[in-house]
Amino acid sequence: MAREGARPCYDPAGSDHALRAVLQDLRTGRWMAMRTLLAETTEAWQWTQRTQILAAAAAGSDVVRAWLAEEPDCAHAAVMRARVGVERALRARRERRLRAHELWIEAWDAAQTATGLAPRDPVPWICLLALAQLDPEQRWAEHRAAPPAPPLPPGPWELLAEAAARDPYNREAHHRVLQFLYARDGGRNTPTAAADPARSGAREAAGHPGTGLKEAAGPPAAGIGRARARLIEPAGPHRGLDEALVYARWAAGQAPPGSALHLLPLYVRVERHRRAGERQAHWTTDAAAREAHTALTSWFTQAPPGRRAQPDLNHLAHALWSTGQYAAAAAVFEAIGPYFTPPPWLYRAGGRDRAVDVFAAARDRCRAGTDPTRT
Repeated sequence: MAREGARPCYDPAGSDHALRAVLQDLRTGRWMAMRTLLAETTEAWQWTQRTQILAAAAAGSDVVRAWLAEEPDCAHAAVMRARVGVERALRARRERRLRAHELWIEAWDAAQTATGLAPRDPVPWICLLALAQLDPEQRWAEHRAAPPAPPLPPGPWELLAEAAARDPYNREAHHRVLQFLYARDGGRNTPTAAADPARSGAREAAGHPGTGLKEAAGPPAAGIGRARARLIEPAGPHRGLDEALVYARWAAGQAPPGSALHLLPLYVRVERHRRAGERQAHWTTDAAAREAHTALTSWFTQAPPGRRAQPDLNHLAHALWSTGQYAAAAAVFEAIGPYFTPPPWLYRAGGRDRAVDVFAAARDRCRAGTDPTRT
């Protein structure tokens, strides 16, 4: 719980104090604490989260290379090499560096190596999924596999299946699919055809194997059936966003209680808001309010507090505040505590530096809405 009036801070480790200590060691070029922490991390959700955050911190140094030099056959070190490689490749593409393609191939090679050294680990497959966004034209065969449901486009579905076979409903894996779909807006503007179920070959009676998601029998509650007609027509300039929304609703509609996949539609709504540059229009609809309430009841009230990721808490608080559900938002703000994440607040602030101001104002408004003594 955050102290009344206290300004939150951004810390990638959030409430993971063990991770925070390791990040401090990484900044000084030491890797032993990272090795120890990863050896002690046994739950898949935490392993995925910690390796991602550690890679972001290590990508600007040779600390993982130093670890591999000492322990060349260490599976954990190989996974971290893949993580760091992906982080560098994505940064290089964003910054339009000359070595972007070279770094992409290096990251792919590292991830492939890690799949062999750590065969039960979902992270190497998540790394390959993350690289799919660098191929929006889908030149690579692994990025144009048949989809698990007809409304969805061809994509890196087999990579998702491999990740989910090792950790069903893995949060990051599904967010990487969203990033791939977003990137398609920058690719070829071609029609999106519904997949032919007879040609998929990979489906089982219970659904697409390994994705952790069952194929819907009849119209899904998330509105997938209604979206199908639009998606099989020639797509406009926002093809990727449209596909991402269909995917997010489909995935969320089939996720179990407590799964972070219930928040996927909120992330797509924030992305649409960010691209449009509109302050409020995307949140003044009944659909936005329903999505926020569904995420609250299907995820926030069901997930163990220790497993709630900071970005998810912030996106839910933002959605509830944006749709006027202040009492519910106040409870989420309390769960956030002293930490916050700049997205999604920075898209309301006009800049990253003012994101904390928007967060604090929203938190105060929601707290005031639940306390009759405050004005």
